[in-house]
Amino acid sequence: MPPTETIQRPSNVSDALARGRLGVPSVIFFVLSAAAPLTVVAGVVTTGYAVTGVTGMPLAFLVVGAVLALFSVGYVAMARRVENAGAFYAYVSRGLGRPAGVGAAWVALLAYNALQIGLYGAIGAAASPVLHRLFGADPAWWVVALAAWALVAVLGLLRVDVNGRVLAVLLVAELVVILVFDLGQLGNPAGGSVSFTALTADSLLVPGAGALLVLAATGFVGFESAVVFSEESRDPKRTVPLATYLSVAIIAGLYALSSWTLTVATGPDQIATQAGEQSVELIFNLAAAQLGETAVTVGQALFMTSVLAAMISFHNTTARYAFALGRERVLPAAFGKTSPRTGSPRVGSLAQSLLGLLVILLYTVNGWDPVLQLFYYAGAGGGFGVLLLIATTSTAVMAYFARTRVEESLWRRAVAPGLAAVALVAIITVAVDNFAILLGVSPDSALRWAVPAAYPVAALIGVLWALVLRGSRPDVYARIGLGAESAALLAAPGPAGEPAPARAEARR
Repeated sequence: MPPTETIQRPSNVSDALARGRLGVPSVIFFVLSAAAPLTVVAGVVTTGYAVTGVTGMPLAFLVVGAVLALFSVGYVAMARRVENAGAFYAYVSRGLGRPAGVGAAWVALLAYNALQIGLYGAIGAAASPVLHRLFGADPAWWVVALAAWALVAVLGLLRVDVNGRVLAVLLVAELVVILVFDLGQLGNPAGGSVSFTALTADSLLVPGAGALLVLAATGFVGFESAVVFSEESRDPKRTVPLATYLSVAIIAGLYALSSWTLTVATGPDQIATQAGEQSVELIFNLAAAQLGETAVTVGQALFMTSVLAAMISFHNTTARYAFALGRERVLPAAFGKTSPRTGSPRVGSLAQSLLGLLVILLYTVNGWDPVLQLFYYAGAGGGFGVLLLIATTSTAVMAYFARTRVEESLWRRAVAPGLAAVALVAIITVAVDNFAILLGVSPDSALRWAVPAAYPVAALIGVLWALVLRGSRPDVYARIGLGAESAALLAAPGPAGEPAPARAEARR
């Protein structure tokens, strides 16, 4: 090669996420913040009791936790071999093929955007009680939403470890107040004695248990995001498995404890009635009676920050999915660029912020209900999309290990993910059958089918786009699912006169 000829290689700064900035605690903070513990305890748990009338919510969380722990066995085994911020997209690509992987990517973008943007509909309702209590202010929901949007947009452009420190402060305070509320409920049992009825099998094995399991599953959404931060973790082969397993255990244990203590405080025979009458305010009304008004103020403030923390976490997750797709040119190349200063996925973050702003303005101008028509619908729909991705990934894990024949135990490569896939398909089937209940709409509502049907449509569009790439841009098609390796494939030259490895692989 003549000495003046140079190879245009991707910049290690502008085309890669910042490595080594997150340890196990930081990743757990991102994961648990996405799970939004106080939001789940105050909202999902009370909704579950009110809608189903079933007292077995604590067991439902433990059952779902066990299923997701099974899923995690194969998930983290594959994570040791496939390091990619695209997570589900990369795993499905490697296991079930590139078209299926791009279909999964489109489902992931739809689901995570719905989860993140839906939270803008909740922040106003979450902030209203504490702002009124502390300042006597009652701002419109969109004012609070825009303030939260601005904060999340700015944080999304900063270093990932800065976001991790913000989430650490918010999450630790949130967990402390949940445990204090739990202790207050245990210390003031209805009827003077602690009831264990909600922890017996009979409390769950009743009609309506299927819907309860689906609601419990939505409380875990976000646990899978540890893999999304693998490229920015210190020692990802250790960090990702530990963070995933610990997150599932913490979420299952905390939710089971909190949902049980609610039945202790109200009495198992009264929990459904009181949850239906008081909804989100149930946990705060109990705290007011047991711990005083100061505890309520603190709890309401942390309920607001719980929603904010979930926004920050989902924003970072969604931006990294867009980055992974841009890096491999499945999305425009601009999405695969990171900030030279912070290492954050700049374009993906800005695009996500722009979409959030447009949705807030759309709901404001049309006067739509932000809680029901944005937060509740988008949250239920987004959670369902993640369930679909988890089930698909279980199958992809088995296919990957069967195809590659790498050294891995039978339990990790087939048995655990197989059992998880069967259980997850069962939960998804129940979810589809009970989607009207989950959305709180009548059985003949168009939303009952439109929301779940959006995901097969998104997956089909993704598959078709992958097939277009295979025919028109085989070099791009060959890089699908390769993560950081894809940039090296694009840049690396073959011998004189031969195509680059990516193009050669595509032809093969």
